Amino acid sequence: MRCFTVLGPSQSGKTTLTQALGALDGRADQSSFSDRFTLTTFAYLGEPWGAFDIAGGTDNLGAAGHALAACDHAVVVVSPDPEQAPQAAPYLRLIEEAGVPATLFVNHMDGFEGRVRDTVAALQHYAAHLLVLRQVPIREGGEITGAVDLISERAWEYHEGKPSSLVEMPEAMKDREQEARTELLEHIADFNDDLLEQLIEDRVPAPENVFSMVAEMHKNNQIIPVFLGAAAHRNGLTRLMKDLRHETAGPEAVAARLGVAPHAVVGVYADNRKHVGKSVLLRDLGGGLAQGKSLGGDTLGALNGADGKPAAAVEPGGLGVAVKSDHLTPGCVYVGDQAVEVPGWAFGPPPVFRRVLTPVSERDDARLSAALTKIAAIDPGMTLGQDEDSGHLLVCLQGMMHLRRLKQMLTADFDIEVNDAVPAGSYRETISKSTDKHYRHRKQSGGAGQFADIQITVKPQPRGAGFVFDEVVKGGAVPRNYIPAVQAGCEEACRTGPLGFRVIDVGVTLTDGKAHSVDSSDFAFRTAGMMGMREALAESGPVLLQPIDQVDIHLPSVYTGALVGEISSLKGQVLGFDPHPTAKGWDVFRALIPSPAQDALAQSLGGLTHGTAWYESRFDHYEEIHGREAEKVRADRADAMA
Repeated sequence: MRCFTVLGPSQSGKTTLTQALGALDGRADQSSFSDRFTLTTFAYLGEPWGAFDIAGGTDNLGAAGHALAACDHAVVVVSPDPEQAPQAAPYLRLIEEAGVPATLFVNHMDGFEGRVRDTVAALQHYAAHLLVLRQVPIREGGEITGAVDLISERAWEYHEGKPSSLVEMPEAMKDREQEARTELLEHIADFNDDLLEQLIEDRVPAPENVFSMVAEMHKNNQIIPVFLGAAAHRNGLTRLMKDLRHETAGPEAVAARLGVAPHAVVGVYADNRKHVGKSVLLRDLGGGLAQGKSLGGDTLGALNGADGKPAAAVEPGGLGVAVKSDHLTPGCVYVGDQAVEVPGWAFGPPPVFRRVLTPVSERDDARLSAALTKIAAIDPGMTLGQDEDSGHLLVCLQGMMHLRRLKQMLTADFDIEVNDAVPAGSYRETISKSTDKHYRHRKQSGGAGQFADIQITVKPQPRGAGFVFDEVVKGGAVPRNYIPAVQAGCEEACRTGPLGFRVIDVGVTLTDGKAHSVDSSDFAFRTAGMMGMREALAESGPVLLQPIDQVDIHLPSVYTGALVGEISSLKGQVLGFDPHPTAKGWDVFRALIPSPAQDALAQSLGGLTHGTAWYESRFDHYEEIHGREAEKVRADRADAMA
């Protein structure tokens, strides 16, 4: 069996194309693992095929990456509108990073009135590989009625819902076809010296020789051919399927690309189904995957075929579904008992859309944690953590659609309803002036009493210095064995400052004090340190600090200019932007923004870049905030703690 992945922007017609390809030579079997991954298996000219249909959107690039790691070929489905070319940029970038041979299918040609060369030129801006236009459309009365193959120079007429028929090339097409064919040959000549010599000498190359040249370049992943059609009308599908049949290598090429043994097994996709448990779609590259076999350090349990029926074994290159094999995960390659992750490009953009999840019913608290752990094990675009402010579960996702899908999964598969909230943000506070503080702790309540007397100086420290403690006590006024207790008390007071947040970047100097031979103790001096520090902090001009993060935004260069104003509206600072070092047509836009503004950034990027951008984030520094903004943060904190 050979497998290919169908990917592209939302609404480009991926599912329609996959279903139409499956129906070319008979009946297809379809298995929907989720709303973002559908497996279609079918036969074409007696050969078995598997198609991985991946939903559009950057939040699904992780699923697309896992599928590409296991497949032999990729089909990128795009719109013919040149203005929509940037929406295809994430998928062109992904296949370039994956090194998977690919074919580009320009869909919805039935309603297109522009020039295909403009479409290809716009797409070429985002592809390092040469895009080679293999067909030009035939137009009659403003409508596309067929296509001409630029190598064979044969014309095909489209028929609604039926295979195309061979026809004479219209006279009006010949000049345009010759122009496009010459351009095609010139592009190919860059990779073939013999063809270049023929063109220089004005010799016409034989079509069969050109076919073999293009096939070899395609199989070696030197070019990306471009085909035209309209999947909804079954137009252009046979030519696309022939390309896949002739130019798609077998599973041995996948093993070579991943650098693993030929008998490896790749985890493609997984889901948790109610009353069934974890199901993992596997592709066996070399044969030998069988029920009861040891895989990934444990025995493989129940095994189903791609059609969902129980299977004892899987043929070479074939697909199987392991049921209740919890030790197996997508994105891993298994060679016997060894397991290695697929390359980093296969995991998609880093998850930065953060939400705190709490169960609607308190009795589901433990169940929610277990359910999220199971989901995170099969979702490449999701990570788990804990909100340091509230202690609740924190999920990092790809965006709002990803959050919606997660909540639906929790309800449908685990019977858990959750509320989500934006994390409060890791605010801190510090002080703006020095203060000298004398504090005496005295308590007598029967038996041994408590006594500790300290004098401390509390002063601001440079940003990033943290908590600094020293002492200049003379004459043993405070016994040395009690000084660590004073430090511990001061540090404890810094856990929650007068504004309600952790205090950072302060220095404390113990200058003097007194002790009692009977009533002094570590506990007494710790208490004195804590209470004295709290009073000192309140008198030292506390100020609120917000975290500032550096974000590196990856986006098609056409959208870079629009981002400057957006960063300013988020009270951020633009650091600059540069062309991406490896991704053609992409920029990396660097900026500093307040950490609480990241949620707004994640949502605004979707609209500004039509869902093509993503960003990476890391903490940079803390910055003071004052006035109404600080008052609002303090009020929100007070409400949350009430």
